Amino acid sequence: MSTRILKLSIIGSSFLALFSGLTYAQEQNPPVRYTVTDLGPVGPPPGQPFVLSRDGFVSGQVIVPDGAGSVSHAFVWHGTAPKDISAPGLGGANSAAFGVNLWGQVVGEAENSKLDPHGEDFCGFLTLGFSSRATSCLPFLYEGGVMTALPTLGDNAGHNGQAWQINTFGVAVGSSENATPDSTCPGLPVSRQFYEFKPVVWYWSFFSAKPVVQELQTVSGDPDGVAFAINDRGQAVGGTGSCGPFNAINQINLVPVHAVLWQEGKSIDLGNLGGDGHFNGIFATGLNNVGQVVGVSDTTGDASFHGFLWNEGHMADLAPLSGDSYSYATAISDRGQVVGLSLDANFNLRAVFWQNGTITNLNDLVPAETPLFLQTACSINGKGQITGIALTKGTANDFHAYLATPLRD
Repeated sequence: MSTRILKLSIIGSSFLALFSGLTYAQEQNPPVRYTVTDLGPVGPPPGQPFVLSRDGFVSGQVIVPDGAGSVSHAFVWHGTAPKDISAPGLGGANSAAFGVNLWGQVVGEAENSKLDPHGEDFCGFLTLGFSSRATSCLPFLYEGGVMTALPTLGDNAGHNGQAWQINTFGVAVGSSENATPDSTCPGLPVSRQFYEFKPVVWYWSFFSAKPVVQELQTVSGDPDGVAFAINDRGQAVGGTGSCGPFNAINQINLVPVHAVLWQEGKSIDLGNLGGDGHFNGIFATGLNNVGQVVGVSDTTGDASFHGFLWNEGHMADLAPLSGDSYSYATAISDRGQVVGLSLDANFNLRAVFWQNGTITNLNDLVPAETPLFLQTACSINGKGQITGIALTKGTANDFHAYLATPLRD
């Protein structure tokens, strides 16, 4: 596989020390107002954008009709132009683009044409009701118009995986099955998962002239884990725990009970907000180049779940909007601006923005005549732009991707 960016990554775990002296100023100004651009329909959940790069690339998945059913296609937006990158893909029907960097390199998951020998549904396409033949689902890198499968830990045994994010230097993170049957999986009909899956990093090896997969340590002997995000310093974050039923929201087979930061070859348990992870879970979703981490944690007694901001060993509770019951932090900018969502007791969603610990409904920062109601904020880039899912006002199921751009004086 030819790539100009993956070759810039550092071999082995030494990449984790990259740019360790990078610092940024914390944003102190009040939230600005935004203009909203409609990026077009994404279909019903789980159709959505995932990551917004500094140069305006957006990765995501769009649910499209397929005869009497539907399929998931990996999409990339640049400006307002959507691009379906699912065909020919890896030969299967379904795919999703989870991450993209400023060069337009995309990572994600895609089915191939080979039936999974254990009938696994690692990427959950069968569980989500899409047209699928229970084929294997592989992590991929897309660049130059070509989608290429990334290596997994399982060789000829467990060979499913997902690539969740890629940094500026072409280093990607995600999860991969190994060749060990997972004793914590509940089995059919609750779960179609068979093998353990580990958090992993992919980097370019100069010795083999191809991408290499490297396993990251889990916490407390957890058999399973996922790395969701990586910054340009090589720090990665995610969650570890045990196998469980496929989670349609997080799109993983994991019961995450530890939020984890990986740096310098070590796994660091970030703590929690009092819960044990068996309600919504405890895991990290994003981080910035300063090393600040955001995520979600069950609260005491697993009564609720809240977003969190972890910084220099301290986890701060990012509470929901007044009157709401739950919150979820998804991403953080280098200026410390956090985005996510707030949910009421009936799980109605609204996109939110935290700055210096203060939460604001993102819908209050856009023009009233905007035809979209912003439900989630999935990603924020270095320019302060935000992407997420929006619902066309006056409808119940017309879901669109949006781009919110800050207005500057």
